[in-house]
Amino acid sequence: MTQSAESEFAFELRVCAWAERNWPPGDAHDPDTTAIVARQLGTKHRRWDTVIVKADTDALAERARFGSKRLDSDLLGVVQHAPAEWTWYRDALPEPDYPWRYVREAVHRAADRGIVETRQRGNRIELRRKWAYPDWIERVIAIENKPDLTASAARALAGQIEHDVALGLADEVWVATTATGEAVEPVLLEDFPVEAGVLVLGDESFEGSNRDDASVAWHPRTLAVDEPSTRILDRPTGDPHDRSAARFEYVSPEWKREKRLAIAERAYERGWRSYVDTMRPDCRHFELRRDARDGGRDVLPWCAAKERRQTAAECAGSCPAFEPEPPNWRAAGWPIEGGPGSAVRRLLARRHARRRPDAPE
Repeated sequence: MTQSAESEFAFELRVCAWAERNWPPGDAHDPDTTAIVARQLGTKHRRWDTVIVKADTDALAERARFGSKRLDSDLLGVVQHAPAEWTWYRDALPEPDYPWRYVREAVHRAADRGIVETRQRGNRIELRRKWAYPDWIERVIAIENKPDLTASAARALAGQIEHDVALGLADEVWVATTATGEAVEPVLLEDFPVEAGVLVLGDESFEGSNRDDASVAWHPRTLAVDEPSTRILDRPTGDPHDRSAARFEYVSPEWKREKRLAIAERAYERGWRSYVDTMRPDCRHFELRRDARDGGRDVLPWCAAKERRQTAAECAGSCPAFEPEPPNWRAAGWPIEGGPGSAVRRLLARRHARRRPDAPE
């Protein structure tokens, strides 16, 4: 029997939902850690399909004091160095490599968000911290999702995985694919770096397979995130006529530490259900449906017009089947106040909030 056709977008959401419930795979749940799952995050040079931030549960609760929105690099510079006692901000914060006026703007933004305290003393702005910013990140896991891993897709993906392993920005790098029902999964025969793990999710097309099951076909190695590494800029194609040299650049541990924190902050804010932000839940055909084949544990987007799970790219105003909600829907009261589209956003926001702990009293 052939493998069921599943879009990369639908598979990506399935991986995210599974990881939120079951990470790390095969291990008993550790109450002292929490898995924060997000999608389509990374750096300017590389974006990962799925990102998992394994966080210390108590430290994550301390992070919740700073609000549900991410802290960008400027705000992180303020909250991480804000002193316990009132201090002129230029004495409290490290010397920047850009004008101090931008630091002052960040101090004001932090005060507006209520995450530091400020006061005016003459012509000087003093600040002090309200809470110490916690060291809440334990591990960062990057997953590339390919439900149908053909030979050509594997060749293209292998170069990306080699880039991730060489850079060492994530603690673990994985490839996730769908089970094929073969004795040896074809993904294990592909030329991926041995440092990358392989996760195989079930497919109900094959006897005895459950879509909500997953198995580790190859365990990853932990990468050296605290050591210097290299970013691959260019490499020979392998063609006999290509005599170009490979090009690399040095990456410092400090750069990686800053990027890991920035990625974790974005993951904390966005989560994986933010897919609705780039789709059209205000279309009358947009629905959220449970998939009984996944155990019905989460709701995923469904297009009633197409009678299938739509992709993120096709769910747009340019879709031929797009029909805006009638105005009287949006004027409706409880239980769909503001219309079904608004109800969809509220439902996903509530499910997102469940994965974030309440701040301590």
